[in-house]
Amino acid sequence: MNEPQLIQQILETTKIIAVVGLSDNPAKASHGVSKFMQSRGYRIVPVNPAIESALGEKSYPSLEEAVVALAAEGMKVDLVNIFRLPQHLPPIIDDVIRLNLSAIWIQEGIVNEEAAAKAEAHGVKVVMDRCILKDRMAAGWQ
Repeated sequence: MNEPQLIQQILETTKIIAVVGLSDNPAKASHGVSKFMQSRGYRIVPVNPAIESALGEKSYPSLEEAVVALAAEGMKVDLVNIFRLPQHLPPIIDDVIRLNLSAIWIQEGIVNEEAAAKAEAHGVKVVMDRCILKDRMAAGWQ
């Protein structure tokens, strides 16, 4: 978890990011980070049952519905970026494992060692308590 080569690999190979907890409120970190990532070519797929859309993309009430919708378009989720409190991570991790997704990025300030360990035990690549935007900027974005 959080190894520099893992972070680099995820940042270089990811094209589609499902953002669990993405808000349609521009004042929220999930919105700002996702908007910037989108502006740099990543496709952002909102996963939030409380909103209809964000950043010009349809929002899905669950990770499973997002994965199914993308599959219907011949695409797949490369990374699940999580903006949810630590106590909400276990069911998200269960979904990631069940849906056979390969990588999760748990945003800065969010820590649940047990959930992260479970994901890793099932072969999921995990980055936790780090900001994807800050790491991407450190890797060369201006």
